[in-house]
Amino acid sequence: MSETADPRAGSGDVRPWEPCSSLPPVTITDVKAICTAPDGIRLVVVKVETSDAGLYGVGCATFTQRPLAVVAAIEHYLKPFLVGRDPDDIEDIWQASFVSSYWRGGPVLNNAMSGVDEALWDIKGKRAGMPVYQLLGGRVRRAADVYVHANGRDVDELEDRVRAFMADGFRHIRCQIDVPGYATYGRGSADPSATGTREAAADRLARHQNPWEPGPYCRVVPRMFEAIRARVGDDVELLHDVHERVPPIMAVQLAKDLEPYRLFFLEDVFAPEDQEYFRLLRPQVSTPLAMGELYVSQAEYVPLIRDRLIDFIRVHISDIGGITPARKLAAFAEVLGVRTAWHGPGDVSPVGHAANLHLDLAASNFGIQEAYLFPERTREVFPGCPEIRDGAMWADDRPGLGIDIDEAAAAKYPFPDHAYNGAWPEIRRADGTVIRP
Repeated sequence: MSETADPRAGSGDVRPWEPCSSLPPVTITDVKAICTAPDGIRLVVVKVETSDAGLYGVGCATFTQRPLAVVAAIEHYLKPFLVGRDPDDIEDIWQASFVSSYWRGGPVLNNAMSGVDEALWDIKGKRAGMPVYQLLGGRVRRAADVYVHANGRDVDELEDRVRAFMADGFRHIRCQIDVPGYATYGRGSADPSATGTREAAADRLARHQNPWEPGPYCRVVPRMFEAIRARVGDDVELLHDVHERVPPIMAVQLAKDLEPYRLFFLEDVFAPEDQEYFRLLRPQVSTPLAMGELYVSQAEYVPLIRDRLIDFIRVHISDIGGITPARKLAAFAEVLGVRTAWHGPGDVSPVGHAANLHLDLAASNFGIQEAYLFPERTREVFPGCPEIRDGAMWADDRPGLGIDIDEAAAAKYPFPDHAYNGAWPEIRRADGTVIRP
């Protein structure tokens, strides 16, 4: 080798540090928010268009309680900030967007960023000719096991729903039940086909207007699981969501009372503001604990994961900013033995469910995926909606996220005008005190 030769150069004409891609340069030409509610739930999807004709990506930006604030953030702030940039620069765009408002974080900015971030991963996959899970390191499982929601006015109705799901091949089922005379989180309509209808919305609003009291709830739930476990046996995994409503010390007792029924996990036993109580609870129960759908920053998870105080992270990935931060959070959790259980109810759009699925397929510390059974009208709006069968969610090998949005079909389902424009209805105790969700 001569004294002047660069030792990094290969035998060919291209040096290793020079770009060697044959892909033509592309820039972002438009960023727009698409609002639709085919299932009566306000969804926001971002479409990022590029200078390559026909090349675009879609991402979920659904913050259903404040959707129009997210739309404003997308159209008035992120769009002018992003037009002209290279869509391949996903990490740089995320970091620049994150600090662009100076006061950073929060669900409005993060959801707007998520819509863009997921759309850029979709574009990246399409340009590479690969599904996004391949870009995240490749598939480590064939499909993602899911859990579904069973509910009932009483134990008999709940048992019927659990058995129906079991007959359809589901192996993980969340159980929620009415507390007679009180507002009850998660009870919903017993008829899944009624979800999103005006009648179902009126039913939910009427139940929210009932008072809430923690004592009756904490007495009913252990009796519910005692009956359901005795009736359906041990061949199904059962889950439950406390939804942070119970005073912390009562939640500790509830978790202890539920331990004999071997839950797959107990979710949101404390509010985010009370997370230090996990240090009190952890030594007392072996029931797996899930936490975090209300967190809006990866940093909020650090103490719970670092100190092994929870077993599952329940991230609504658009609320922390999309795939880019979620994959890093999953990697951090993997090191400490904590599994993923991405938030996946009806107020995550089908695009968000597709993003969840690609993360699920590539994460070795995947735990479970929450599923929502989208009706046909929603699948019409979102061609390529992930398939759920045999108790799992399945992806295909289409490049990108594998899902699209039909804008003409989406326009047929404008946001509904009921229920406080999407705001979470207030819930009060019998004395009138507002409580947390």
